[in-house]
Amino acid sequence: MEKIKIGLLGFGTVGQGVWKILNSNMKEIALKCGHEIEIKKILVRDVNKKREVNVPKHILTTNPNEIFNDEEIKIVLELIGGENPAKEYILEAARLKKHVVTANKLVVANHAEEIFKVINDNNVMICYEASVGGGIPIIRSINESLTANRIKEIIGIVNGTTNYILTKMTEDGVEFKDALKEAQRLGYAEADPTLDIEGYDTVYKLAIMSSLSFNTPVNVNLIYREGITKIKSTDIEYAKKFGYAIKLLAIAKEEKGSLELRVHPAMINKNHPIANIRDSFNAIYIRGNAVGDLLFCGRGAGDLPTGSAVVSDVISIIRSNFNNTSFVQYENNNHKMNVKDSNDYVSKFYVRLNVKDKPGVLGQIAAILGHNNVSILSVTQDVLEEHNVNLVFITHEAKHKQIVNSLEEIKALEGINSVENVIRIYEE
Repeated sequence: MEKIKIGLLGFGTVGQGVWKILNSNMKEIALKCGHEIEIKKILVRDVNKKREVNVPKHILTTNPNEIFNDEEIKIVLELIGGENPAKEYILEAARLKKHVVTANKLVVANHAEEIFKVINDNNVMICYEASVGGGIPIIRSINESLTANRIKEIIGIVNGTTNYILTKMTEDGVEFKDALKEAQRLGYAEADPTLDIEGYDTVYKLAIMSSLSFNTPVNVNLIYREGITKIKSTDIEYAKKFGYAIKLLAIAKEEKGSLELRVHPAMINKNHPIANIRDSFNAIYIRGNAVGDLLFCGRGAGDLPTGSAVVSDVISIIRSNFNNTSFVQYENNNHKMNVKDSNDYVSKFYVRLNVKDKPGVLGQIAAILGHNNVSILSVTQDVLEEHNVNLVFITHEAKHKQIVNSLEEIKALEGINSVENVIRIYEE
């Protein structure tokens, strides 16, 4: 059986997962793709570093040209992460007529147009299933299984770190900082967790899913973003009281030819399937006009789940290019859809204020909201300490800018100590 030789750029968690899968499942993989797969070279920073897996030292290198200039290597796996040199490695591999597999959501989200041009010009393939949702086969499902549909909406939990943190806060009653420390201890969160907890990681993944689902380029800078750092255990308890769970959601909707793209914490009804996704799991809920509602759920990170997606991409490339079968490449779409101004996004809102416990304050707040065309659905008041109370209200649907304008006026009132939090409420 002919061997297809591949090169790995990077040998961290995902790269080692690929090594494990190829070594443990090679017989099944060979039967499925008609070829054996051999890892010929692996780019690492330190050849002598101790690793979880035992790799023959002669296949390790610190020189990427040993992979790029090797004509036997037909497929390059970019698994180093980050923007550069990962992007340049992808482009270099394509220019040298090598197919590419990547797990790099940052590069795919920000540089798809440039990368796909080089890929198409050199008649090679790029696959990036592992860039979204770890082992969940969401990219292939959108590109192949759902092509008969007009996708109307995507709602996703696509960051395992933040979902783990919110799960700990919900189930154990801990505050954000303590849940984050636990996530770091378990390896779910990096020493610098900014990309996860501030929502950037989720933004990149939403951009990739949206561009494929709606056949349009997506500028990540146009996606509205909020992280989870402002969520307090108090907000978690109020959410439970109102019948909600708090999740960091990636939301994409198409309406009348325009897109609504947003990443933020949201209260979602506890009976919604997404609300019950816990721990570090990911879930993506897609609504198609023909198929209806679909839920994809699984591990969103880790060596074997993500490695599984990478190896499946390798198999797809082999089937398409070495078995004389056909494959439709992704090409840049010149049709560009408009992204709505985030100020015009509409939802219900949860607002928590710290106010002085004296007559007339609620009336003043209600007057300001009414002046800005914001209607109150419900109000809850709980004593915080002497002379101060938590004033929590849920609004009817309102535009983001109406809430922002209202709170600017409310903060100026004499009876307001602080605006503690504002959280959107997701409803279908």
